Amino acid sequence: MASPDKSSSQPKSPAPQSDQKTGAGITPRSVSYSDWYLDIIHKAELAEHSAVRGCMVIRPHGYAIWEKMQRELDDRFKATGHVNAYFPLFIPLSFLTREEQHAAGFAKECAVVTHHRLKTIDGVVQVDPDSKLEEPLVVRPTSETIIWHQYKNWIQSYRDLPILINQWANVVRWELRTRLFLRTAEFLWQEGHTAHATEAEALTETQRMLDVYADFAENVMAVPVIKGRKTPGERFAGALDTMCIEAMMQDGKALQAGTSHYLGQNFSKGADVKFLNREGKLEYVYATSWGVSTRLVGALIMTHSDDTGLILPPKLAPIHVVIVPIYRKDEEKERVYAEADKVKAELSAQGLTVKFDDRDNLQPGAKFYEWESKGVPIRIEIGPKDLEKGVLCLVRRFVLEQPGETPEAERKRRKSFVPRAEAIAGIPTILAEMQKELYLRALAFRAARSRIIDSLEDFERFFKQEGGGFAWVHFAGSSDDEDQLSKRFETTVRCIPLPDQIPPEAQGSGTCILTGQPSPQRVIMAKAY
Repeated sequence: MASPDKSSSQPKSPAPQSDQKTGAGITPRSVSYSDWYLDIIHKAELAEHSAVRGCMVIRPHGYAIWEKMQRELDDRFKATGHVNAYFPLFIPLSFLTREEQHAAGFAKECAVVTHHRLKTIDGVVQVDPDSKLEEPLVVRPTSETIIWHQYKNWIQSYRDLPILINQWANVVRWELRTRLFLRTAEFLWQEGHTAHATEAEALTETQRMLDVYADFAENVMAVPVIKGRKTPGERFAGALDTMCIEAMMQDGKALQAGTSHYLGQNFSKGADVKFLNREGKLEYVYATSWGVSTRLVGALIMTHSDDTGLILPPKLAPIHVVIVPIYRKDEEKERVYAEADKVKAELSAQGLTVKFDDRDNLQPGAKFYEWESKGVPIRIEIGPKDLEKGVLCLVRRFVLEQPGETPEAERKRRKSFVPRAEAIAGIPTILAEMQKELYLRALAFRAARSRIIDSLEDFERFFKQEGGGFAWVHFAGSSDDEDQLSKRFETTVRCIPLPDQIPPEAQGSGTCILTGQPSPQRVIMAKAY
């Protein structure tokens, strides 16, 4: 399960109505990145604030994206031998305190239930003072403690291991500052919890699940990530090691997109979970946990979208193709609708999700804007002239930018008239191209906003004058030194990259930019969400 990201540059909480704008446009990224992000969520109808402070309502289009993420991830989990289960939302307070470091890490974010009944007193509904619980219950911020309580009943021998369980659930972390998808008081996620007979098996599992997340991020989300380890000060509370994937958003900030934790024997000791090993000796079980959450929807928005609205990689688009009819007369409408129905059926037979927008209370231009705002990859426009010529008008949601190109030239390049049969047969290929291009575009952006930095002066210039991004620096300081840099530049050590993630020009040992001490390898520092 994703560990709390303690970056100091967390955005301030917007007022509950701040993303409920009624204006027609989207604030350009160059004017306000925060408003741009919230405008896209609003225009694409992904989510909105609820009546409960810090909580969100995920609207159908936003939830459909999350459902596709779930399916992709769930298939990967099951392919690696994991099964799904479900554990209670409520955790006895005493369970949480069994692992001291874990309890301290989540103490400030816990919502606690102390009573179990309401009562009408003098005509007012209020908490029944006589319904106080014998022990307070914590609303699940993460599930290690209650899951390991159950594992005690399931594990007696090495023959009972490994246990490879995942659960899809909601959790509550009472955040003071929230932002839709990125950080909310309640959010959806999956959390894997595995039990192993040896440390080697647990370490292999930790790495394996990190690789699953990286594969999903890059090949499904089209988001390039860097795999690495967290520093001791940034680890999940109670873990011996936390591995992560870090992605760069379009404002140059990092977003922690997933974490995988090696827990050692900390939680099995807290729950007294022992097993008889192959040598006939009692030993504590070795554990891992790992997770991603609905913040991945935020990652999609901030990696790919533009000032027109949402852009989605085709593999996660709830609708692949939208068909918009164009006509003036009833006779034209009848012919255009008949063709639209045929095109929809032929594309659906290829396994594509197709929407025929036959609403007659909106002009085509309004439909174009709506579906572009929602990130539908391909739009097909069908009019009488297209029928006469035997073509379909295909409009891609985006094309790769060309240097010096005007917005008008880019719009023209997105639109093409293709013979009908060729168009229908070629749409899967176009979608595959768009998926690849989104990844390449994000990768090029990350490269352009990354620097190899060897001095504190260059570090300061990069973040205070050049806009920042990923700084590849030598760092050999303590947690206090990390805090010092964080206070001064609003940066954190995002990860210690794994050896195969370090580009050739950044490899080798060096000198810490802050302390001057020897450093075995570079780390990535950045501002972060």
